[in-house]
Amino acid sequence: MRFITEPARETPVILSTDVLVVGSGPAGLAAAIASARAGAETTLLERYGCFGGNITQVGVEGFAWYRHEQTVDCEGIGIEFEQRAKTMGAAMPEPQSDSHSLDGEAFKYVADQLVLEAGIRPMLHRSVVATIVNKGVVEGVIVEGKSGREAILAQRIIDATGDADIATMSGALVRKTPIEHMMAASVMFSMTGVDKTRFIDGVKADPQTYADWAGGEWSIETTGKEDKMFSPFLRKPFQQAIKAGYIPENLNTICGTWGTASDQGDLTYLNLVHLAGIDGTNADHLTQGEMQGRKQAMMAVDALRRYSPGCEDAKLRNFGMTLGIRDTRKIDAQYNMTATDVREQGRFDDSIGIFPEFIDGYGILILPTTGRYFQLPYRAMLPKGINNLLVTGRSTGGDRDSHAAVRNMMCCAVNGQGAGVAAAVSLQTDTPFCEVNIADVQRQLSKQGARIS
Repeated sequence: MRFITEPARETPVILSTDVLVVGSGPAGLAAAIASARAGAETTLLERYGCFGGNITQVGVEGFAWYRHEQTVDCEGIGIEFEQRAKTMGAAMPEPQSDSHSLDGEAFKYVADQLVLEAGIRPMLHRSVVATIVNKGVVEGVIVEGKSGREAILAQRIIDATGDADIATMSGALVRKTPIEHMMAASVMFSMTGVDKTRFIDGVKADPQTYADWAGGEWSIETTGKEDKMFSPFLRKPFQQAIKAGYIPENLNTICGTWGTASDQGDLTYLNLVHLAGIDGTNADHLTQGEMQGRKQAMMAVDALRRYSPGCEDAKLRNFGMTLGIRDTRKIDAQYNMTATDVREQGRFDDSIGIFPEFIDGYGILILPTTGRYFQLPYRAMLPKGINNLLVTGRSTGGDRDSHAAVRNMMCCAVNGQGAGVAAAVSLQTDTPFCEVNIADVQRQLSKQGARIS
């Protein structure tokens, strides 16, 4: 490999802030709001032009599709996202659950309002390219964007990048799932021009269940209680397209779920394209995934037009802005969650929130239909090998099965709220993250409407 020696340079410090949150997906957005509401001067840094992460940038609009009649759900800022979207006309009833599907485009504005109302300093269009570390303490980040190369200093930092980017750059201990075992990436898309009545009549004439997810290239482990429940699942149009030669036989992974069908003719949150072998921390893989994923999505659109009632005159409405990545790096945390924790209602003295018994990934699908739930430990956000940093969202410490649970967006919001409150409490009590009084954090979380037990 060839190298270029860059000249030494001085980088201007454009900001010093109390709490810096890097990444604005459900975890980062919740962390920033929680930190600001707890009284800390908070800055939210995002590489794209909108806040919201998977919701707005990828188009994953099924924020709480796990929720059913007997679900004991989390509370706090994540639920506020859904409720606020409903009141601002940015959500529709979700077809398979007792929840609302978010409108990813409209939620960009919802997120803007939440940020401004909380008094957060917004910083869009800046990508972190390096961290500032002094004797094992993370003190800030170096960013680049249209304004050039800049430095941001912070007294407390939260990594909500989803890929543990800040932790990795700073020297924390991280683990990355081997590429052959990573959950597939997705290109999300929506269609327009759908005849809703004919489409829904077609669904009712051939209703699909969660048991239908099995087959083809998929194998699904369930508890059995999910098997007969309705699922907005689509496979048959793509099987017909393969048989007719419109889709190559090797692409039998084109199948999945739809989100909502609107009166205006939009069929949204089409989660049909699944790309194995894509490492979300590799730019070449991301390039390949974006282009191959869009190609497969257009095949799926053609198949739906040919074989799904009501879609004959439909067309693509939009792709997500970027790939949906489920699985890359996780920190080696002070406590790494386990399969037993998420399957057997784990309880922790340092709980910062709860999440229902919902596991979705690595071929496991367990829906929270019986009131079971687990707690989320603060220690799972404390990385080994570095100080002054919390890592929240899907990069928290844990094994495979626990990742299939905590990676889900609402759970990321729960962990994010815990991280934001902990950052504010740590700052206000002049206590390192590793020594913060968890009782103080729990009291503040309760004041903010979170449920911790």
